[in-house]
Amino acid sequence: MAALGGDGLRLLSVSRPERPPESAALGGPGPGLCCWVSVFSCLSLACSYVGSLYVWKSELPRDHPAVIKRRFTSVLVVSSLSPLCVLLWRELTGIQPGTSLLTLMGFRLEGIFPAALLPLLLTMVSAPAMAPGSSGMHAPRSWARCLTDMRWLRNQVIAPLTEELVFRACMLPMLAPCMGLGPAVFTCPLFFGVAHFHHIIEQLRFRQSSVGNIFLSAAFQFSYTAVFGAYTAFLFIRTGHLIGPVLCHSFCNYMGFPAVCAALEHPQRRPLLAGYALGVGLFLLLLQPLTDPKLYGSLPLCVLLERAGDSEAPLCS
Repeated sequence: MAALGGDGLRLLSVSRPERPPESAALGGPGPGLCCWVSVFSCLSLACSYVGSLYVWKSELPRDHPAVIKRRFTSVLVVSSLSPLCVLLWRELTGIQPGTSLLTLMGFRLEGIFPAALLPLLLTMVSAPAMAPGSSGMHAPRSWARCLTDMRWLRNQVIAPLTEELVFRACMLPMLAPCMGLGPAVFTCPLFFGVAHFHHIIEQLRFRQSSVGNIFLSAAFQFSYTAVFGAYTAFLFIRTGHLIGPVLCHSFCNYMGFPAVCAALEHPQRRPLLAGYALGVGLFLLLLQPLTDPKLYGSLPLCVLLERAGDSEAPLCS
């Protein structure tokens, strides 16, 4: 060994095969294939979710209780099976998240109380004064009656739960290793926004408006659902929980889109517009502090990216 000298030792060190970095192992078949599998999996989930709404043939409108009940069944089945798509994605890409599948999808106990309270508080602070003519929050007896109202259950319970499960909890873990957390926040809502285009079918079918107005309404709906989807994706990443996005989704469905035009025509438009401005200001001021990852413990998606070699993800700190 001594006879080898310095050159011999250097030769041995060069000829020794290097251990591949963990990020390469996480990439499985390769980053290109990983991205294709991720995008195709997300597209399949979106198509399955929307398709489940139309497996039932009916001449009744979407708000009829019978139609809502049947759609409850199909969409709950698809949503329940959606984690299998993430499991299949993991097997095809070879990515090992380093945590359980349910934890990666936001089902965990660590930090659950702040995750349920703080994002909802942030969303409620951003909500301005109630729309003109609104009677405010329902009395307890009205809430009890809501539990038998199919439209209320759809808008406040089933839609927020299933949409956040499919479009956030399942899609973000698949997109993040491919493109990073930042781009995933803005890519994931595109599937969510496009999924709402199916309302065009029923509006054209029942001739609820002119063709131009229907497509204009669909474009507007795509815009604000995409923005909202980016917000709940941000909450999901920063808290590592599904419960926060679900509660915020339910609250926003209850509040509806801000009635800015009605506020402009209201006799008390100045205080109403001041309320809107105050809500936006408070939202921007509290967005970072109330979603500080330190409040919610270890973030599963951030752990996943750290294992892939991206330890400087901005959304993780």
